[in-house]
Amino acid sequence: MRGNGAGVLGRRGVRRGHRAAGVAGRLGVVLSACATWGCSTEQQPGAVQPGERNDRSAMLQADVTIKGHTFHVAVARTYEEQRVGLMNVTAEALGQDEGMLFVFDQDRSLSFWMKNTIIPLDIAYINSGGQIVQTHTMKALDLSTYPSGQPARYALEVHAGRLAALGIAAGDAVEIPESVLKP
Repeated sequence: MRGNGAGVLGRRGVRRGHRAAGVAGRLGVVLSACATWGCSTEQQPGAVQPGERNDRSAMLQADVTIKGHTFHVAVARTYEEQRVGLMNVTAEALGQDEGMLFVFDQDRSLSFWMKNTIIPLDIAYINSGGQIVQTHTMKALDLSTYPSGQPARYALEVHAGRLAALGIAAGDAVEIPESVLKP
């Protein structure tokens, strides 16, 4: 990549051999970004506020059964409920057999991360046929992604280690109540 004749751009877009130009260039990028998006300490729309969490008791509740074991779950159907998920929920606030079931409109590739989620969780991706296609144990506050690997319509989050302790794995059938299946 070449610049405007003042030097060759390095990997970071700073002209090698021109320290002052590099500092001025970086300052220009920052000022340009502030002018475009604003330089406020306020959260951007859609960002999770510190301590923000879903009121799980106000969400649709359901019992999901896998291999004869029942999990009582809050059902995340709306964008807002899914965006917040189990963020900022403590281990004490989530019962051993409680969790959250994320419901999407159709099977598709899904991927979750653990930003602002302060406890480790297991996730089971479930297709529209009610079969688990992938499970992961996710680390608290981890920004890496945990993909479904195959198309899935649902994602079930429960305490980390719970799925393995119950012998629940990919291929297992999941019973999801009719009330959750309806759009």
